[in-house]
Amino acid sequence: MKFFKCWFIIASCLLVSLFTLPTMAQSQPTQVVYHIDDAQAQGLKGLRNIRNHLDVSPTTRIIVVTHAIGVDLLMEGAKDQKNNVEYAPLISALKSHGVRFEVCEITLKNRDIKKEAFILEADYTTSGVVRIADLQAQEHFAYIKP
Repeated sequence: MKFFKCWFIIASCLLVSLFTLPTMAQSQPTQVVYHIDDAQAQGLKGLRNIRNHLDVSPTTRIIVVTHAIGVDLLMEGAKDQKNNVEYAPLISALKSHGVRFEVCEITLKNRDIKKEAFILEADYTTSGVVRIADLQAQEHFAYIKP
């Protein structure tokens, strides 16, 4: 009798976990870091990727980390030279959907760029590559480099 009681408890626990674990996993939104280190090569493509990403999965938490010449994406008046498309309106629209855009302060120092050169939507991080690594290792962000 004890065996059946124990088996019933184990089976009940397994049954409950089968129904609750998938919903627990689904309740956490996907987290993604987009890595931009070359505004002209990745800028427009990356912004379109992010828009498409949010169209399909609107609860995704997205952080865009820029460094090197990727920070140019977030500078006042920046645009895609090939298509003559300004980045700022696209960034503003994505920011309104919760996307965070970060600029590497080491890059600013190395390139002697002041924060005033950037659009209002820009946030700052001490080191772009450290930020990307921390987001992946500590917060389990998926990594995308457009």
